[in-house]
Amino acid sequence: MPVITINKNDELMMSLAHYFITKKNYVPINVQGARDEIWLENIEGPYRVIRINAKNIYNDEQYDMDIFKIRFILKQIKRKTLSFKVPTLNICLNLNNKVNLNNRFNINTIKVESYEEIKENNYLVNAFPDIKDNILESNNNLDLIINVTNDISKKTEKSNKFFEKVFSPKKIIVTKLIILINIIVFLLMYLLGNGSTDTQTLLLFGANYGPLVKSGEVYRLITCAFLHIGIIHLLVNMYSLSIIGSQIESYLGKLKFIVIYLVSALSGSLFSLIAGNSISAGASGAIFGLLGSLLYFGYHYRLYLNSVLKSQIIPIIVLNLVISFLVPGIDALAHIGGLIGGYLVTMALGIEQRSQKKDQINGFIVLILYLAFLTFMVFFY
Repeated sequence: MPVITINKNDELMMSLAHYFITKKNYVPINVQGARDEIWLENIEGPYRVIRINAKNIYNDEQYDMDIFKIRFILKQIKRKTLSFKVPTLNICLNLNNKVNLNNRFNINTIKVESYEEIKENNYLVNAFPDIKDNILESNNNLDLIINVTNDISKKTEKSNKFFEKVFSPKKIIVTKLIILINIIVFLLMYLLGNGSTDTQTLLLFGANYGPLVKSGEVYRLITCAFLHIGIIHLLVNMYSLSIIGSQIESYLGKLKFIVIYLVSALSGSLFSLIAGNSISAGASGAIFGLLGSLLYFGYHYRLYLNSVLKSQIIPIIVLNLVISFLVPGIDALAHIGGLIGGYLVTMALGIEQRSQKKDQINGFIVLILYLAFLTFMVFFY
């Protein structure tokens, strides 16, 4: 059997890449023209980007050029991920001792030339305390290559399966059920009342109206989201719900979708009552909540949904908010309230393998405070 040998720098690069990918959920970044270097990214990591560089850097001029190159690539990453800051760890494996290492532009550069230095480096140990026990070492180059390749392949396969689980088409039930309920209620308003544009019929079926809500009929904060004023209002909202609702139900699951929809409807109804006591109805507050939820989801999957987030989700939200303020008769406050509520409740519920526990706790606390503030403004102010 032929003897396979790799130099020390390549061995360290493979071991570091193995650790960050398999233990810390970093994913490789495809950097065009990159040779003898590996770029890794984890949006939730202590360092957003880790670059492992095995190239020779002999003097300060080469180091300055290297930093310039890193900054150029980071600008592209910022645009792609809608980020203002990208904390970066630049690990150099072949750096001359005479080079003046000065951390700048949110880039921390360290030099490591052995496993011992990896385990003793303050930047690495402080950010990744378990690196001492999980860095892969081997005296056999072939074993190292096999282990690294197998482990990274397993990790990639697992990530691909989860990605497929999230984005694969699913049977949409709850969204269709809500649409059906809205249609049935709309027809009942004509069968049992005087139609969807009649004030008394709207109030009878549970439209949002400040004096009645404040007198104890708080159920109107939810029931109003299943009423519509006129056929155009119904058709526009149901079309929007069929598109946006199907995505949220598919991405986050049916139970979370129900919670997001109802909390968004409640938030929109409360926000609507802050500035007025006119009769209001419609699912648009809840639909804007779904848009807020989609915004939160898209942000956490922006590595995969970058173009969708920038070209579709954000423009749709902005356009609809603008229309809400420009077109008479539209309850813009309900839209804003629903949007905020949907974003916060999704933050509280969390996104599988993307949300950290502290983010969910913060989201829950902010959501409760937000709803408490709206309740106080409506009922006690």
